[in-house]
Amino acid sequence: MSAVAERAIVPARSVDARVGVSILTYNRLDEVSRTVERMLSLPERPPVVVVDNGSTDGTPATLARRFPTVRCITLSGNPGAAGRNAGVAALDTPYVALCDDDTWWEPGSLHRAANLLDSHPRLAVVAGRILVGPENRVDPICQEMAASPIRVERPLPGPAVLGFLGGAVMVRRSAFMEVGGFEKRFFIGGEEELLALDLSAAGWELCYADDVVVHHHPSEASRDPSRRQRVMMRNHLWVAWMRHPLIWALKATAHAARMALVDRSSRSALGEALRGLPWALSRRRVVPPEIQRRLRQLASA
Repeated sequence: MSAVAERAIVPARSVDARVGVSILTYNRLDEVSRTVERMLSLPERPPVVVVDNGSTDGTPATLARRFPTVRCITLSGNPGAAGRNAGVAALDTPYVALCDDDTWWEPGSLHRAANLLDSHPRLAVVAGRILVGPENRVDPICQEMAASPIRVERPLPGPAVLGFLGGAVMVRRSAFMEVGGFEKRFFIGGEEELLALDLSAAGWELCYADDVVVHHHPSEASRDPSRRQRVMMRNHLWVAWMRHPLIWALKATAHAARMALVDRSSRSALGEALRGLPWALSRRRVVPPEIQRRLRQLASA
């Protein structure tokens, strides 16, 4: 794991002492500064941790000067989404709201999400409604989560889901730590799929809550859509071999191979996935039948 410049546990100092905030950033000083300002101004007054994935733009020093109450954890190298693990570990609040440097929570939403986790002891993730850009467009992923066909025995405060966006959820810290958080090798792009399956396989639930609101103003800095797509395809194949029944993994691989015949990005993703296949197989742990049932419900929908 990357060396952490500061490992001290962050004490809860908030009005709502149940919730802490972890913000992930890399070379986006302006964006993360605005997000920190917004999170510090929330009525819940949560403790805020910024995890810096080895920025070279002076992020740690600037944040320390501008926001002395914010703890900045500097990682050596860039572990991608797995940097969030350090932020969750550093907080001692039972619940942690995850942000990226271009996402932030609406006032009152931290409190609402924490109430949902309080009232449902086996709920591990609350995925919020994401409003994109200054026009507040609802992210299409939220419409998919709201229409989730998954049926569960336990009553939940919203539709049960098997996926989410990592920068717009509140997690139960104990559940997150129990399953190990995000996989470092996945970097950024579809990294949520494995974590969602591992939480579900461990008996935890995940749900979508429409009245929990997170804003997302996508940063255009340092974005490479083709690379993100390639990483997502690679990670999806790895998840298939790590957690799905054999026949499902074979079908996913065959589909990727057909796409690779006509698409350069798919060829690259398939090649990366195959090179990492021994690693993925060494971590193979097929999800239990109940989670397979939920996956079939998603596929049929």
